[in-house]
Amino acid sequence: MKQTEQQFLKELEAKLWNAADKLRSTLDAAQYKHAVLGLIFVKYVSDAFKIRQDEIKTALAEPDNEYYLDPADFSEEELQEEIQAELEQRDFYTEKNVFWLPIESRWQFLQDNGPLVIGGAELNIDGKTKKITSVGHLIDNALEGIERDNPKLKGVLNKSYSSLKIDQAKLNELINLIATIPFVHDDLNSKDILGHVYEYMLGQFALAEGKKGGQFYTPASIVTLIVEMIEPFEGRVYDPAMGSGGFFVQSEKFIERHAHEKQVDALTQKHKISIYGQEYNHTTWQLAAMNMAIRGLDYDFGKEPASTYTNVQHPDLRADFIMANPPFNMKEWNTGVDDNDPRFKYGQPPSGNANFAWMQHMLHHLAPEGSLALLLANGSMSSTTNNEGTIRQALIENDLIECMVALPGQLFTNTQIPACIWFLTKNKNPRVDKAGRKLRGRKGEVLFIDARNLGFMKDRVLRDFSFDDIQKVADLFHAWKTGETVNGVTYEDQAGFCKSATLAEITKHDFVLTPGRYVGAADEIDDGVPFVEKMEMLTTKLSEQFTESAKLEAEIKKNLAGLGYEL
Repeated sequence: MKQTEQQFLKELEAKLWNAADKLRSTLDAAQYKHAVLGLIFVKYVSDAFKIRQDEIKTALAEPDNEYYLDPADFSEEELQEEIQAELEQRDFYTEKNVFWLPIESRWQFLQDNGPLVIGGAELNIDGKTKKITSVGHLIDNALEGIERDNPKLKGVLNKSYSSLKIDQAKLNELINLIATIPFVHDDLNSKDILGHVYEYMLGQFALAEGKKGGQFYTPASIVTLIVEMIEPFEGRVYDPAMGSGGFFVQSEKFIERHAHEKQVDALTQKHKISIYGQEYNHTTWQLAAMNMAIRGLDYDFGKEPASTYTNVQHPDLRADFIMANPPFNMKEWNTGVDDNDPRFKYGQPPSGNANFAWMQHMLHHLAPEGSLALLLANGSMSSTTNNEGTIRQALIENDLIECMVALPGQLFTNTQIPACIWFLTKNKNPRVDKAGRKLRGRKGEVLFIDARNLGFMKDRVLRDFSFDDIQKVADLFHAWKTGETVNGVTYEDQAGFCKSATLAEITKHDFVLTPGRYVGAADEIDDGVPFVEKMEMLTTKLSEQFTESAKLEAEIKKNLAGLGYEL
């Protein structure tokens, strides 16, 4: 993305968040999130509708176009009526995969009537009078219209604006605020702008919700790291704990970033991935569905929001890429799960921790040449509680583990628990993968990467990866997998950062997979100062600091005594 585009989006997102947050009033972030994101979705479908409407208008006026209306055949009044009738033809929109919108669901209708319905009013909607009791009712009515005329969106929209405990005037202000999001820009289209705003708002609400925010949002840099390593360029992509669908969004962006390298059309390539997801939380499931619709991505999220443990929505799916960030260390997950569930072929996960239930669920649904990546708490790499050590040993002895990445702390908005990423595959034989890489045989090898020293503090409490950090880890992984130089990186073990270990070495470490055990400590740079001389220098410095400390302590005591507080 060009710098000017980035600057434009940065200014837009800051303006929108600050203004939206001011309007939040007494509503908590979890409820307000749905109010804002739902309206952004309506703005998106309305913008897309308006853009298509303008295209039809242009076509009707072009003599060479098959839809041309010759003014010579009509009086001026008849021509305007005919144009208006054509603009309301649903097929013109659906043939271009644009959602058809009834009058009451169009943004301009909301914006025009919002001030009128504060306190209630009767509105003329498509020739019929309807009583609208509030701004919330006006929005719910618009969402009902969208779902009614677009079966694909049935059940996706959160029609609860009428029950929101928010001042109706503030809700109307929110409509006017979101109306300021431009749907045209010199280099960006409406989908780019609104997709970016939607994603930004998700991240901001995750921060505002704190611990609960992690249920629907994984920080973009972690998702990007996983996607750059696993490379979902074509095939079936599955997330069994999809939250708001971040892995799918980044898969689309991955294709956009890399299509030109492979000399393929990005739009065509995007049609070569199929998206499958599952989510238990109903409102989060709705957020994910809207997220996909805004980006024009087809998806299959199953029949309904449901538990991945007890109600699998894609039982026959064997996916080429599986990525997930499930809840860490989830307890009492197995109520209703059969003791003989075929997914758990490497061992029954303990009821006190679902980590290895998620992993085995993903392995069960992985295609023979597929790859999976799973974010888990660090304890998963070393725990021997209950059956966990035995399951991990079975995974290692079956040569399913490809790479382990230890992450730095403070990356997540909802937890301070240290985390790692597991990468698994069922096939380490030489082959060409779906991204076109020629993989070398890697049987009996596992790559360990200690990324704990990467990243930067984006504020007082949160760390983030730069794209250079992500590229450093991803290039190293691909260089190791291929045995070739990737973006100037040739794989070799680096003390303190990476190590390619054998199964025999892992066995010696009692099947513990913590990268720090394998990569060791980084080599220290010799500064040329003899040890004795360095110690003298350091002890002298320490002595000076002790003296200064004693002096300050005496000064503080003296000042406190002057205030009548003797120590």
